[in-house]
Order: sequence, then C-alpha cells, then structure tokens
Amino acid sequence: MTESHPAAPAASVEANRNGDPPIRVMFSAEQVAARVRELGLELARDYDGKRPLFVGVLKGACMFQCDLARATPLDLDLDFISVSSYGAGKESSGNVRLLMDLREDIANRHVVLCEGVVDSGLSISFILDVMLKRRPASLRVATLLDKVPCRKIQVPVDYAGWRIGSEFVIGYGMDDAERYRNLPYVGVLEEA
Repeated sequence: MTESHPAAPAASVEANRNGDPPIRVMFSAEQVAARVRELGLELARDYDGKRPLFVGVLKGACMFQCDLARATPLDLDLDFISVSSYGAGKESSGNVRLLMDLREDIANRHVVLCEGVVDSGLSISFILDVMLKRRPASLRVATLLDKVPCRKIQVPVDYAGWRIGSEFVIGYGMDDAERYRNLPYVGVLEEA
C-alpha cells in the first residue's frame, strides 16, 4: 500500500474558456498518467492471484477508475456507486445520500473503492459503512488526491496519488458545478 506520496510539481497556468478565471495546473495529464500507472502496478502486486472489484464513486472518480483499471494488469471487475454530499457547492453539506447502488454482490469479494479526491471523509465513511455490512473479503480505498487538511472524519486511504492541501480541484473527472470534468489534467480555478 502507498506509504509515501510524491511531491506536487511546479504549477502552470492554462487560459480558460468563455472568460472564466484561468486554471492553475497542479498535475499535468502526463503526471497523472504516470502516477496512475504506478498505482496500478502496486495494486497488481497486492492483489496478485485475486480478482478484485474496482468500485468507482460517480461522477468524480470515473476517469481515475477507468485509467487505474487499465493500468492494473489483472483480471478485475468494475462497478459504480453514486452518493451526493456537495449539491452545487464547493464544500460538503455533511448530508450524504445514496443515489445509485452497486449492481454486483460484494460478499467475499476483494473490493477497491476508487475515488477522485478524498477530502472531508464524510462520503467515503458513508460508503465504507454501506459496503462493510455486505461482508467483502477486503475493502481498500484508492484515490488520486488525498486532501488530509480537510478531514472531518478519519478514513483509511490505502492508495493515494498525491496528498494536497485544501484547494478545490477540477479536471480529470472532478468538477465545479458539473463543469471541467473533461479536462485531462488536475487544476484549480484561479480567483480574479
């Protein structure tokens, strides 16, 4: 499991569309791809001889989950779960609701919960509680970004691409009011 997290690289600034604020690039598409490949190989070592189920938390983890699955040279399955805690805001409301449940039975399965960013811990804690009641053989959390300074609840993060501060991130599946998910990099909107 991931013990160290690579340092954040020097940022660049991308022009934004439609007169929106510019975007500070935290992790380029190339950096994200390289780190996801490393995580995939780590997962392959840890799950050698097993057939894990990668569960993506929609919508923010969609890019990460798919790329991580492609980077993990194992026979594995995919499923999805969706919860809501943000609404249209930039901070968790603290009220987590299950919007879409798993299709797979996870009893006695090795489950890797894939998340784009773990921040307050509220959503992950809620999902872990739901999943643990279903008796998986194992349950681990993989995230691209771990926002430890934002934790309200301590949750396990077994695999993390990078630890970051409290920045509100966009791109690579993560959004600002449903915008910017399709950016190939992870960035932060620069305030004017």
